[in-house]
Order: sequence, then C-alpha cells, then structure tokens
Amino acid sequence: MKGRIIDYSMSMDGRQRVTLEIDTDFREGYEALKEAELEISIKKWRAKRSKDANAYFHVLVNQIAVARGLSDDEVKRDLVVQYGTAARDEEGMRIAFKLPAAVDVEKIYPYTRMYKEVEEDGKTFKCYLVFKQTRDMDTKEMSHLIEGAITVAQELNIDTDTPERASWWKSLKGENNGR
Repeated sequence: MKGRIIDYSMSMDGRQRVTLEIDTDFREGYEALKEAELEISIKKWRAKRSKDANAYFHVLVNQIAVARGLSDDEVKRDLVVQYGTAARDEEGMRIAFKLPAAVDVEKIYPYTRMYKEVEEDGKTFKCYLVFKQTRDMDTKEMSHLIEGAITVAQELNIDTDTPERASWWKSLKGENNGR
C-alpha cells in the first residue's frame, strides 16, 4: 500500500502516534482491523519493476544465452546472483539456508549462491544465500540488474539499445544525412 506520513506526536506518557495518508480505499480494511492488535511495518515505498523493464531484461538474457551457448535459465540465474538483490526477512536479515551437499539446490530454488561448506556429525552441508526473483524486485533493484545485464551484453558485443532508443538513434542519423 502506498501512502505518506502526515503527522507524528508523542504524549506525556511516551506513547507515540503516527498519522498516515494512503492512496487506496481502506474503509473495509479499517472496519475489519479497527479493534485488533496489529503488527505494523512502515518502509519507503518503491514502485514494482515495470513489465517493459522485465521484457528488456529477458531480451538481454536471451541474447547473452545465444552468445555464450547457454540456456536462458542459466544466464538469468547467473545475472540474478551476480547483480540481483539479496532476499531479506522482515527484520532486514539476509535469507540463507543449508542443505546436505548431495542435494541439487537448483531443484529447490534457482537464485542462490553457495558461500560455505560445513561439516556436522560427519556429514557435509552447503550453505546458500538467497536472491530475490525478478518479479519481487522494485524499480531500483531491477535497474541495477538490467545495468549488470547490459555490461555483460556489451562485453559480448551485443547491441543493448532498446527499440525506443534505436528508433531515436535512427531518426538522428536520418537528420544528419540530410545536411
């Protein structure tokens, strides 16, 4: 839910009050929750990544995959782990897990990076950091991921212009040819 903090005050007994203004109709939510104890989390709002940004990222993924002779899934996984955003819990802690060494982590979740192996009771385990899926990224996170994909693509001499930018370049070149 998107909104703004309008007012903050503190009473003499130390109780705090925050007044919010929200952009959606909350009447039904208010009726359902007005008497309940709530768990409240307020964080800076960021727009979700756009479908255009996602489509452009997948075009780059495909072109990199072709150039490297890999599958789109392999390239996407590598880019998300290299340039993506670490998944975090509600308290801001990075999400990680461990699995027996023989377990193929890709069958459980594809966007992980192994950061260490540990031995417990004579058994080997691999510990993995978890990265967000692209569908869960905000615009800033997706922008960083796309910038990383552009860097990789350019290193492979892949044209990274979007259709809009390519059209703009063509129009400029056409103007210059007429002079």
